[in-house]
Amino acid sequence: MKTPLTRVEILSIYKVHGERVLLPERMALAPPDVREAIRGLAGDLRKAGGRLILSDLFRSHDMQLQAHLDWKSGKKKAYSPPPGGSMHEAGRAFDLSLRDLRIPLAEFWEMAERRGVFPIIGAPDRRKSEAWHFDCPGSHRRVADYYRAGRGDNMPPYKAMAVSAILAIGVRVDAFGDNQDAARLQASLIRLGYELGNIDGRIGRRTREAMEQAEIDIREPALAVARAEDLLQQRFAGEYRESSPMEEDLFDFLVPPHVLA
Repeated sequence: MKTPLTRVEILSIYKVHGERVLLPERMALAPPDVREAIRGLAGDLRKAGGRLILSDLFRSHDMQLQAHLDWKSGKKKAYSPPPGGSMHEAGRAFDLSLRDLRIPLAEFWEMAERRGVFPIIGAPDRRKSEAWHFDCPGSHRRVADYYRAGRGDNMPPYKAMAVSAILAIGVRVDAFGDNQDAARLQASLIRLGYELGNIDGRIGRRTREAMEQAEIDIREPALAVARAEDLLQQRFAGEYRESSPMEEDLFDFLVPPHVLA
């Protein structure tokens, strides 16, 4: 199965009649492990006297395209890559309200790392652009590490990680054209620890060798993808299955009843 997207119920920076409201449904989607990380962070922050308030989470292909066009036109100051290059497109990145953290950013970084959540900038400086952006890469971090080690070289490590995460939820990455299954299979094999060169959507000798090592039938790409996903589910179960949290744990603090209406 593809990595599923689940509903994330979390307060946002947006207000209706002066009251905070939940993150809009079109953005409030994430894989199960990301949802659990957000829930956990919200609870950790609440105990520390802060609040986890989001402004962004999931972006569809069209939403990402619009963000990129807004950056190009100057409407949006922070850089947004074109579709196929953002962890937001996989529901694995979120932007938060720095003001509502109410703890030092460095302290939040440590808190986030314990939940498998990482900043996109190099130092905890609130003045830096993207200080509000955090990723929960899960097993896709293996793809970034693979590219960082020089085993793949056709795109930057972060983009490779984003490509892997986007393909995993079954969303098209334009760069691969009609070869979506092949690219998804290659990314899956890298996450499983196999070496095959680049994620390029072409099943060449090295990809076939990796498939044989993984005991995946090379004759039918679609079936091969399904087999690779079975292996991924066994190894990274949390990315495919969520726990069943108590209803009161869904929010980072008490929400007025009329906000939920």
